[in-house]
Amino acid sequence: MAGRTRKTRRLIALSGAGAALSLAVGLVLVALRDDIVFFRSPSEVLTGAAEGKQLRLGGMVEDGSIVRSTDGLHVTFHVTDGSGSVPVSYRGVLPNLFREGQGVVVEGAMHGGTFEAASVLAKHDENYMPREVKAALEKGGYVEARDRQ
Repeated sequence: MAGRTRKTRRLIALSGAGAALSLAVGLVLVALRDDIVFFRSPSEVLTGAAEGKQLRLGGMVEDGSIVRSTDGLHVTFHVTDGSGSVPVSYRGVLPNLFREGQGVVVEGAMHGGTFEAASVLAKHDENYMPREVKAALEKGGYVEARDRQ
């Protein structure tokens, strides 16, 4: 490096640092690949592209769709955004705020046309929903219809 100019040495050092940073970012993304969970609306999930993938489904619990088992630990219900409705199956204790007509975000995967939820988060109303869920409900016309009642 004795024959190289100061500018060339600086350029080599910056290139090496950029390569190291790119490698570090790539390794982090590969390590987190299985932990990244994407949000989808019911209309998006019904396209079938989400089959078997871990994701979050958000919308409103459809009126008249909750069916509880005799032991009370298994429940099925539908999540809707006004345009589409996805059947959800969940085994476990539901949050106190969970009921028909309320916002919900469920995490799990689609299997054979039913969303098998690993966790259920109930929301008080549309004001506390992630903006993606609220946008999907507004697009499906669900929020405006509920506001007029």
